[in-house]
Amino acid sequence: MTKILMLGGAGQMGRAAARLLADSPAVDHLVVTDLRAGNAETVAKSLGDKVSGLGLAITDRRSLRAALEDCDLVLNTVGPYFRFGVPILAAAIEAGRNYADICDDWEPTLAMLDMHERARAAEVVALVGMGASPGVSNLLAVTAARELDTVDSVVTAWNGEDARESGSSSAKRPNAAYLHAIHQITGAIKVTRDGALTDRPALEEVTVEYPGIGTGSGWSFGHPEAVTLHRAFPELRNNTNLITGGRLLITMCRALRLAVDRRLIGPERAAHLAYRSMGLLPEGAIGSGTLPPLFALATGTRGGETATVASALAQVPGRTMGVNTGVPLAVAALQLATTEAAPGVHTPETLLDPDAFFTALAPHCIGNPAPAAMVATTRSWRSPQDNAAALQASLLTAFFAAAD
Repeated sequence: MTKILMLGGAGQMGRAAARLLADSPAVDHLVVTDLRAGNAETVAKSLGDKVSGLGLAITDRRSLRAALEDCDLVLNTVGPYFRFGVPILAAAIEAGRNYADICDDWEPTLAMLDMHERARAAEVVALVGMGASPGVSNLLAVTAARELDTVDSVVTAWNGEDARESGSSSAKRPNAAYLHAIHQITGAIKVTRDGALTDRPALEEVTVEYPGIGTGSGWSFGHPEAVTLHRAFPELRNNTNLITGGRLLITMCRALRLAVDRRLIGPERAAHLAYRSMGLLPEGAIGSGTLPPLFALATGTRGGETATVASALAQVPGRTMGVNTGVPLAVAALQLATTEAAPGVHTPETLLDPDAFFTALAPHCIGNPAPAAMVATTRSWRSPQDNAAALQASLLTAFFAAAD
C-alpha cells in the first residue's frame, strides 16, 4: 500500500489527481495540502475517509520536511515551477521520497534533470513534467516517432483554448498557469535546432503538414518537450513545442510579450491582464482551427524515404485543463507506486511505456473508451482515405463531443 503527499491538492489540477487517487485501492492514505488549511480540509472531506487535509507553506522547509517524512510518494502540483520545482524536488531527494510533478517550465526541468545523480544515490525515482503538455504530449511523440527508422524533427502542440477556463473579467490575481505563460513567451526560450539547445524568441510561427488534415500553424512556446525529447531520440535535430490558436489570441500574446520585454509592464501585471482578457475573448478567437487539441508530429525516414507520423490524443478525461492535466499525473503516479523503476530524475518519454500508460488512462476518459481508441495516428505514406478514417473513428468524435 502507498501513502501519497499531494502538494497543492486543493488546486484545480491537484483536486483532479487527488480524486482519482482517493478511489484507487493501491493508495492507503492521501494527504492533500494547501496554503490555507481550510481549503485542504474541505477537499479532503469530499474525497473520503482515507484522505486528510493539511495546511502547508511549501516555502517553510521545516514544515515541508515534516510532511515528507510520512509519505512514500510526493506529487507536486504547486506552480509556477520556475519558482518551486527545484526546491521541492531537492527536499524530496533529501527525505528519500519518490516524486512526480506537472512541471511545464523548461528552465527548472533542465535543473531538475541535473539532479539525476543525487536522486540515484538516494534511491529516489523522480518523474518531472507528467501532465497533458508536457506529459501526454511526450508519450504521443514516442508513439509517433517509433514508427520511423530515424527521427529528425519533432513538433508537440497544445491548444490555447485550454486557458479559457481560468480567464475571468472579475479576476483579482493571476494563477500559476498565467505566470508560467508570461514567463515562457517573454525573453528567450530554448528549442532544439541542428541538434543543440538554442535560444530563440517565443511565438515564432511554425507551419506543419499534418497527415490526414493538411497545413496548419502554431507558435513556439517555452516548454520542456523542446529540451527533453532528444533523451529518447539522440539523433533528433529539431524540436519545438507550439501553442495553437486563433490570430486574436496570438496577437494578444505578442502584445504582452512586447510590453514586458520593453519593460513597459512587469510580468505580474501582464499575467493579470492575460488572466482577465481570456474570459473576454469571443468564441472562436482562441480555437486552433483544424489542428487537434493535443498532438505530436515526428518527421524522419522510413524505408529510406522521408516520412511523417502524427499522433493525437483522441479521448480526454474531462473538459477542463485541470482535469486533463491532473488525471494523467495520477495515472502515472499509480504506475510509479506499483512498478519498479530505476532511481534518478526522468521525463515521461524515458520512464513510461506509452501503450501501458494510455491503456491505464482509458478507463478515466469520457465514455470509458477502448485503449485502442486513445490515440489517433496518421501517416504520410498512407492514403488520404485511410488517414481520414483514423481521424474520424476516434479523434474527431472526441474533439467535437468536447466542444458541444
